[in-house]
Amino acid sequence: MQQIAIIASSKDLAGINISNNLLELFDFKKSNEKFDGNDVFEFKNAKLYTIDDDLIFAESIDKKINADFLIFASKHRSKENTPSFTAHPIGNFGSADLGGREKTLCFSSAVLLKNLFAELNKAENKNNYEITLEATHHGPYVEKPAVFIEIGSTENEWDNPENGKIIAKAIINGLKNDNKNYKIAVGIGGPHYCSNFNKIMLRTNIAVSHICPKYNLEKLNEDLINQAIQKTTEKADFMLLDWKGLGKEKQRILDILKKLGVEIKKTEQVF
Repeated sequence: MQQIAIIASSKDLAGINISNNLLELFDFKKSNEKFDGNDVFEFKNAKLYTIDDDLIFAESIDKKINADFLIFASKHRSKENTPSFTAHPIGNFGSADLGGREKTLCFSSAVLLKNLFAELNKAENKNNYEITLEATHHGPYVEKPAVFIEIGSTENEWDNPENGKIIAKAIINGLKNDNKNYKIAVGIGGPHYCSNFNKIMLRTNIAVSHICPKYNLEKLNEDLINQAIQKTTEKADFMLLDWKGLGKEKQRILDILKKLGVEIKKTEQVF
């Protein structure tokens, strides 16, 4: 059975909230292990860790934790302070201002991301929070498949126990779901909050891993496209293009994909 590490930061109100709800709602037991001086808890094939660093700067934490998959339970910030639940893969298409390595993506699981996102959308969302994928961004750099799942976007939302409960349940229920013969895709184009990829994840049998948004397309090159494919845990079946969200980079991206010989589909073709 694959081992899952759920990781929260003691500096992060949302992470503490999610951790507390995991312990309250599920039968986590205190293990003999400690990490950063903090207790480690176990439930089935999952371990819950609390670290004292910011999650985005917890570089190479996978070397210190024995797990096959990492789920970072975190707060989310947005300029608009929109109340939200978000999930996304990690890595940087450009500079590494928020942890990780420059022009380096981390491994991600399209299946895990799809299952977590589906569970968020099943939740009793009484306050009608926005539920959205985000494009791949920020650190930490790890070499095991990783995903962030987050509460946004202010202290009011981070500290609300009901929100912690929604994320805690989404994590545990998301782990129960297996690969239902999903088709696997890497996403290119569109906005940071991935409106078309959101719909595809919810309405089709396609699971999307890394997403490069429109604002990063000028940085997207052959190496980063190869990284996005190779660092998808499951074998990628095709590249999924948000056609209207490719802007002036469209032809250059198409030329690279043609050179690589990968199958291409447009988002509007798969609804």
